[in-house]
Amino acid sequence: MSTEIAYLTANGTRPYQLAAALVDGEPAAVVVLGSLVYRLGDLLPDTAVPTHLDDLFADWARWQPALTAAVTDGLQDAQAVQAERWLVPVRPSKLVCVGVNYRDHLREMGTPHVPESPYCFLKPPSTGLVPSGSPVSLPVGAKMVDWEAELAVVIGSRLRRGTGAAVLDAVAGYTVYNDLSARDWVASTREPGIDWVLMKGYDGFSPIGPLITPTQFVSDPQDLAIRCWVNGELKQDSSTSQMVFSVQAILEHLSAIMTLEPGDVIATGTPAGVGFGAHPQQFLGAGDTVTVEIDGLGRLETPIVMPYEGVTT
Repeated sequence: MSTEIAYLTANGTRPYQLAAALVDGEPAAVVVLGSLVYRLGDLLPDTAVPTHLDDLFADWARWQPALTAAVTDGLQDAQAVQAERWLVPVRPSKLVCVGVNYRDHLREMGTPHVPESPYCFLKPPSTGLVPSGSPVSLPVGAKMVDWEAELAVVIGSRLRRGTGAAVLDAVAGYTVYNDLSARDWVASTREPGIDWVLMKGYDGFSPIGPLITPTQFVSDPQDLAIRCWVNGELKQDSSTSQMVFSVQAILEHLSAIMTLEPGDVIATGTPAGVGFGAHPQQFLGAGDTVTVEIDGLGRLETPIVMPYEGVTT
């Protein structure tokens, strides 16, 4: 199935996706329609258009209808551009991840009990998030670096103590995410438990994007095919229907703990097929390429390279 959305919805709206890209050597917020890319400012030339998607999501209730109208009616005045390379599409204040959230993944990992509530942890957004196509260095000393294909949620309006289906109104869109993990220390873990920072906090361990698909074009986030390849070999092939906790349940849980703000990203867990659960186990090495795809949302490519041993001052 194609990962592009180039059709019209039932009400005649033309679906689009959002991204950040280098265009003519400069960073730009762009709108993607199938294989065509447009600068956001070219679609909304008479307004003070945000230069980054963060600002778009900060006032999503204003920009979403304006952008939908411009994409549907105003393309004749806009010129398509070339995305020279993708950039990180969103710079969240919080990157929250959910673990052990797929039934098939629980089985492959030998986890005996289904969590009673979403099992969550934080990853560093500023140093962890990297765009599609950006190489990720293996951590020095790690030999068990693993892939995790995930659906990620991008928040579009402030959410605090949300309940019921209305929490989904706070979602601006969905994107593709790879929760890279160094599992070298899992087998030897003793009390007090897994060090999540040691396993998941490395620079570049949160590839994301390249596209954000607005919620109006995702009919059901719990019915999306999700796949992962390593060097072209299919490793994960599942569906978000396998989630233990739905997007709605995750947002209810998190918003009862913390205020979710526009631009925040929530990664919703990975299905079966990770390297740690394989027999024999398989892990990433320099020269490998990880590809994560979610139907309708796009494809995320991540080359893996040798460890970076430089000193930062």
